[in-house]
Amino acid sequence: MKPASQLTLHLVRHAPTAPNAERRYPRADEDAPLSEEGRAVAAALRLPPGAVALTSPSLRSRETAQLAGFGEVKPEPALAEAYFGVMAGRTWAELERDFGSTPRFWIDGLADPSSDLGPPKGETGREFHKRVMGWLAGLPPTGEVAAFTHAGTLHAALRLTVGLQAVVAPPGTVVTLHREGGHREAKRREGGLRLPGNWWLSALVPPPGSAVERGS
Repeated sequence: MKPASQLTLHLVRHAPTAPNAERRYPRADEDAPLSEEGRAVAAALRLPPGAVALTSPSLRSRETAQLAGFGEVKPEPALAEAYFGVMAGRTWAELERDFGSTPRFWIDGLADPSSDLGPPKGETGREFHKRVMGWLAGLPPTGEVAAFTHAGTLHAALRLTVGLQAVVAPPGTVVTLHREGGHREAKRREGGLRLPGNWWLSALVPPPGSAVERGS
């Protein structure tokens, strides 16, 4: 039986889009819909129907939530993808062609909650994780939440909650976290915020048929 003080959080990376297939970072002015494959992946998602559904403001996140069976969703700006600045619209091969090895330092900075580095004209690691941290700290103390979001945001949440630094999460992945004691206030520790409560990971489910699910 789930403790009365427990929150269950399902983090859902939106289903596939054309930019995902092209393996390029999304542009700030781009709001790509789900691809035909993405619509099928979203419709196959199985999430608790009674969960409170929150989505990134992006069309692809809202469509994923709706196709997964959530008619009423609440947009949450903090669930937006990281702002990639000069990296937006480019593939990794194009970034290496244009900037050499420098993009690796940008993306490493963006993945570090304590870093003031990140892509030029984009977010720093500190700014990005502070945004996600604020959202996590404001979640209700109990209940069940399904949050439809993006790869970067999902990864940031895993770093901040359970300290997971690297994970493969293709479009359509569902990560399930639990938290007990979330009514306590966040506290300062080692120069940063500690999230309230105790977090743990119970499931990381890639979409059916993905390379991760096949073990390749």
